Formats: sequence, C-alpha cells, structure tokens
Amino acid sequence: MTLPILLRVSNFRAYVWDVDDINTLRSHHHICGILTGTLPHLSSQNVFLGLPLQLMPEEVVLLVENGIAVLVDDPSAHHSPSSSVLKLWQEERLSDAKQQIALTEEKESIEASNANRAMSESAQRKRKEREERRARATVNAAPNFPTDDIPSPPPISENPSQLAVEESPDRAVVMPSAPYTVHVPASSSRLAWYAPQSHLHSSIEAGIWKYPSTLQERARCGVFRSLWEQGFYMGVGIRFGGEYLVYPGDPLRYHSHFVASVIDAPGAALRPMEIVAHGRLGTGTKKAHLLCEWNDETKVVSYFSVEWAGFG
Repeated sequence: MTLPILLRVSNFRAYVWDVDDINTLRSHHHICGILTGTLPHLSSQNVFLGLPLQLMPEEVVLLVENGIAVLVDDPSAHHSPSSSVLKLWQEERLSDAKQQIALTEEKESIEASNANRAMSESAQRKRKEREERRARATVNAAPNFPTDDIPSPPPISENPSQLAVEESPDRAVVMPSAPYTVHVPASSSRLAWYAPQSHLHSSIEAGIWKYPSTLQERARCGVFRSLWEQGFYMGVGIRFGGEYLVYPGDPLRYHSHFVASVIDAPGAALRPMEIVAHGRLGTGTKKAHLLCEWNDETKVVSYFSVEWAGFG
C-alpha cells in the first residue's frame, strides 16, 4: 500500500519537502506547485529555486480530499511512545541492519572470488606469453646452439597466491574491501507514534487549516478540480489577469493554452470592460481566456471562452 504524501503546514501554507514526493505529484497527479527555497552557492535565486515546494490551497484541498496526501502539523503530530514500543522499534532497526550487512558481505564475497579467479587466469596467460617470448629471444641470440640445450621454462604454478608472489616479488598489493551502505529508516514521519491530520475537516477543527471558508474559495476549489479532472495542469495566473494558467500537459514541455478566471456565482456581475481586457490580453499573449462560472448549489462549472477578433 502506498503511503500518503505528507504536506507540512506552516502559517496555513502547505509545503512538500521530499524530492520523491514532488516527482510523484508532478508525474502521476499533474500537481506542480512552486519551489520557494534557496539553493546554496547559486546567485540567481530569483530564477532557480529549491525545496520546499509550496502548493496552492486548491491543490492541497484536492490532494487531501482524494486521499493522495495528508496534512501534517509537526509540533502536535508527535506522541511519546511507551518503553515497550520504543524497545521493539529499536530491535527491528537493529535486526534489519544486521540482515543488510550479512547480505552485503555475502555478495562481496562472491564478487571477490570471481575477481580473483579472473585475475589468476589472466596472470597465468601473461606469464606463459612472457616465457615464450624469452625462449624465442634466446634462440635468436644464439642460433649456433642446439635447441635441445635450451633449458625449458619452469612450470606455471597452479597456486594463485604463489603466482602472485612470483609475478611481483618486490611488492604486495592489498585490495581493500569496498565500503557499503546500510539503509536505516530515520524519518520520524514513518513511526507508529507519529499521527498527522488525515482529513480536511479534522485539520480545520485542529486549527492548522482553514481553506475553503468562503464562497469565493469554494468556487476556486470547484473550478480547479473540474479542470484537473479533465487532465489539465494548473499554475498561478495572476501575471495574465486570471486565477490559473491552464496547460495541456507538463508546463516544462507545453505553453499554457488558457487563462482561467473564477466567477463565484451565476448571478455575479461582470463588466464589459473586463471582457474586453481579458480578450485583448489573452490575444496578446497567444492564449484564450476562460470565464469559469461556479454554481455552489449544483457544484457544476460553466465555461465561456473569450478570444479577440477583428471587426468589419
């Protein structure tokens, strides 16, 4: 069973600190978020940012309601374990580490045996070739001597250790064993006495989350979910005069096709100048503008596309 992604809450904002979780959110759930952390030794901090990943409130609500993630308030999520539970946890960690060490040593022993066998065969072959070259050189240097008087080379030793001494009598090469890594779980978020808030309602009651609490926020969540269920990726759209930028795929590969504005009720007022501004701005940035109307009673979103066109 896949464990839910942990969303760390601070000041009513949700962050993701695990790189694997960020990859999962982006590749499997088309949730992008915004990197807000600094990177060491990098001057262009306004261009390249690092962990943590901050999520929009709408993304948080969607992930928690779908059971993909849970909200975490670290100060109140840790509980003091009993001595028996702590002792059992320590024994399991030690047993797991010993098992990993045994498996690693067995693997290294097999690899070392294979390597020694390959080296001994190679050394025997090289020694034989060298003796043959030496014999041919002796024959060429003394052509008048009968070949029967040439002493034969000593037999090749079958003992790999003796062979190694004969090959290099003046030095001994000791190959140190390669270091290996034992994986010991150290994350406090996977312990039995660690209890994050798992539901949106309980998180709101605990006072660590408060979104959505108004009609406008419910409308934003409804529109976001509707677009997300259609397979779109969403980003912040304030630079283009809307709530969201709507991408047909991963923003690293595609340009946004729409700028979405949220209208929180069917009877909400919309001035003609807003429609003109949205149409002209969308055309200037090669996008269509989506007016997304939310009906809080039926939980249905109606879409209207605005594109600028010539007259006459």
